[in-house]
Amino acid sequence: MNSNKKTARVLEDVKINVKIKLSALWVALMFLYAYADIKAFYKPGHIGEVMAGEVAGMQFTQTLLFGTAILMAIPIFMVFLSLALPAKVNRWTNIIVGIFHAIILLPPLLLPGAEIWAYLGLYMILEAVFIALIVWHAWKWPKQQA
Repeated sequence: MNSNKKTARVLEDVKINVKIKLSALWVALMFLYAYADIKAFYKPGHIGEVMAGEVAGMQFTQTLLFGTAILMAIPIFMVFLSLALPAKVNRWTNIIVGIFHAIILLPPLLLPGAEIWAYLGLYMILEAVFIALIVWHAWKWPKQQA
């Protein structure tokens, strides 16, 4: 036996279940949403607007805050649902909710006089990429023989 002989080692490429991929993508998307909102507090004048109850011309109301709470609760539920739902329902839920969240990215771009700072533009691009990955992985859900 030759002890100088080295054996070639190839890194193992473990296949990750699509449910785990989707769940991880929803977690990453939530971090992007959270960091974008947190960084907004560093914009000059933003905290004053928040304290006055109005940001970018939108008055804070119970309805608005309740709606945004629901909007942000959806990805939180999707982390779990992506792991727990049966494949067929899971696939369509991720596609539909993903497309819905893609549409949600549009209003800030359409607000008259809205100034999109570079950091927010970056976050919005990254959010769009992660949403596209969610929809793509769900659309390409692996099939198996019946």
